[in-house]
Amino acid sequence: MRKLNPIRFPIWILLAALVGGCNGCHTKTPDPLAGWRESDFREFHANKAIMDDYQSYVKTLSQEEQKNIVPVFCYENGTGQHAVKIVVALDGEEWSHILIYDKDNKRIKTIRYLSGHYAS
Repeated sequence: MRKLNPIRFPIWILLAALVGGCNGCHTKTPDPLAGWRESDFREFHANKAIMDDYQSYVKTLSQEEQKNIVPVFCYENGTGQHAVKIVVALDGEEWSHILIYDKDNKRIKTIRYLSGHYAS
């Protein structure tokens, strides 16, 4: 029967813990719009306050981000609040920018988070 080297044994345990622990390194951010209903973007074109604010926000993004906006989604939550989700695909990463509006169409929150990866 082979004896375990007392020095090597703890190293393997440590390596296994590190490798196993890295599964949580790439946890996905929960969707802040879970439970919201997707709306037709054309409906938002009629809402001047939200459209003006959305376009103003896009202008604050870098030129590179502006060129790489993929889709834009609109949401509502049934309480009169609305949201616009802008997805920017850049350098193998997808960043979501969420603009949340109250029932008076004033932006009350901005959320930006890494929402995914893709092969570039």
